[in-house]
Amino acid sequence: MRAAVLERPLPVADGPLALATRPDPAPAPGELLLRVETCAVCRTDLQICEGDIEARRLPVVPGHQAVGTVEALGEGVGGWRPGDRAGVAWLAGACGDCARCESGRENLCEAATFSGWDRDGGYAEGLTVRADFAHPLPAALDPVEAAPLLCGGIIGYRALRLSGIEPGGRLGLYGFGASARLALQVAIHWGCEVFVATRSERDRDRALALGAVWAGAPHDPPPVPLDAAVTFAPAGEVVVAALEAVDRGGTVAVNAIHLDRIPEFPYEHLWWERSLRSVANFTRRDAREFLALAAGIPIRTDTQVYPLDDANRALADLAAGRVAGAAVLRIR
Repeated sequence: MRAAVLERPLPVADGPLALATRPDPAPAPGELLLRVETCAVCRTDLQICEGDIEARRLPVVPGHQAVGTVEALGEGVGGWRPGDRAGVAWLAGACGDCARCESGRENLCEAATFSGWDRDGGYAEGLTVRADFAHPLPAALDPVEAAPLLCGGIIGYRALRLSGIEPGGRLGLYGFGASARLALQVAIHWGCEVFVATRSERDRDRALALGAVWAGAPHDPPPVPLDAAVTFAPAGEVVVAALEAVDRGGTVAVNAIHLDRIPEFPYEHLWWERSLRSVANFTRRDAREFLALAAGIPIRTDTQVYPLDDANRALADLAAGRVAGAAVLRIR
């Protein structure tokens, strides 16, 4: 099979991924073998490829938003058949036995593994996935549109839940990449007023077109206090700006696996029982709920499609802000 492989982290301008031909993987007991159709490109992939996030194993095939069809079942797998459509997301496995797993917080399991980081991901024609961590997808769902839902969509949904936003509330979204665009659609479906803060004038216009009631720069104060906010930009100063914008008792949920730093800020920004919390990964419950919601709304995804051979170009375009929507590799 063909795959885009990270041998060692490099600046994206130097092309960190190398196209290679590898033997087809075989499913271990409890696993599925998928023939990959598409894989969306995430900023986390970019951070792993450039070394901002330290690689867990090398070489590794990145990618954790893969859509494919089941080609073979490992020993002991039930509930799946060849030909089924399946999605592979960031969370690739958890121990299932610790207190966090048993309480439904498998995203916090210390033994958790992740696609494209601990095990090979979807920048390849085939991959294996634990059957209990694969996500059923309707066969009619377009594989290009489905791929971005599997990370940015699911974790954006979890961030909304952790922010505590209620239907009809005032929600701030700081940063307006692919994940925020999906979260905005969920929030509007819940009847929320959405206020978007982003550096890009183009993205401010896009947010208003999608239904936001206000769009400004990250440090522009919204016209009203916010009930909750979610930050998507990997910049700590944006977290402080969001904290300044939320009302008493409000929560800022930080949706980032990597953040440069949070600068010093006055305690008054946190006082009056405001809360600041991180969002770490997601659970299978989040995935089930979000994918059902996405089909019901239905959520629209904006995509820019690249062939597998152009995986480095997709990363470079993402880094430079040239991607309108989500970058998606069409593998097959």
